[in-house]
Amino acid sequence: MPNFLRQLSPTGLGVAVMLFGMLLFALNDAMGKFLVSTYSLGQVIAVRSIAAVIILLPIVWKAGLTKLVNVERPGLQVARVFFSTAELFCFYFAVAALPLADVMTYWLAAPIYVAALSPFLLGEKVGWRRWTAIGIGFVGVLIALKPSSASLTSAAFFSILGSAAFAFMMLSGRQLRNTPDTVLAFWQIIGAGLAGVVAILVTPSGWIPIQSGFDLSLLALLGIVAMTAHVLVNRALKLADAATVAPLQYTLLLWAVIFGWLIFGDVPQLSIVIGAGLIVLSGLYIFFRENAVKRKQAKTAVQPIEDLV
Repeated sequence: MPNFLRQLSPTGLGVAVMLFGMLLFALNDAMGKFLVSTYSLGQVIAVRSIAAVIILLPIVWKAGLTKLVNVERPGLQVARVFFSTAELFCFYFAVAALPLADVMTYWLAAPIYVAALSPFLLGEKVGWRRWTAIGIGFVGVLIALKPSSASLTSAAFFSILGSAAFAFMMLSGRQLRNTPDTVLAFWQIIGAGLAGVVAILVTPSGWIPIQSGFDLSLLALLGIVAMTAHVLVNRALKLADAATVAPLQYTLLLWAVIFGWLIFGDVPQLSIVIGAGLIVLSGLYIFFRENAVKRKQAKTAVQPIEDLV
């Protein structure tokens, strides 16, 4: 680990890990959009999962296979796998029909759900200032989406459904803080892979012959990048409060705009730019406010000890 990362607090390190994870997720999403334009949804997810398991299995084997079975709160583990699989299928279905940045604007609702629900489901304290920032971020999402009857297509519906599944996946991951990251990622990948195989078997065009070695390499790389991104997000949620790191998901929109323009030639609309500005500003405020609150709490906790000395 670089020295500058070692000097960060757990919260600061969680923020850095989350930001890098979001970059990898955006790269994964761009590659996935490219691949689902040629291959079936189940095929992309199945091959992606196989590649990820091949990379992850030696790590899990070294840590001990018993950890895969003896997990905390098995019911919540199953629920997390369900939400992560649903989120993945919804995303690739939506991104096959919509520009990458448009889909990301729907997904940006997930961190807002997490930050808003964390006091009730996780017991984390969120003050009125951060509630205000969360509200501003949600307004930014609405501006970017421009919700109307014309925009409520099947792809948009699955985007909303997927963003909700993503939020619950993040919340459940926060509650499973004692489960190793590799175990969380392993079962998440296995669940998606099995669902991908089922999709291949039950859909008419479930398997399309892979056209080139480049496509096969891209399919494999998709799994490796996704696995790494998931591990980083799981770690970030354990290092810092959900209300702190969740808003950093908003950087996905910035990367989606960049990759969408460079790879697919998509130019973001003005509403996307305005909404993104509000979302990023609200996310940054939540981050800095959380740090200020933690510093104040730490100072208050240390003061009585100093008085005794």
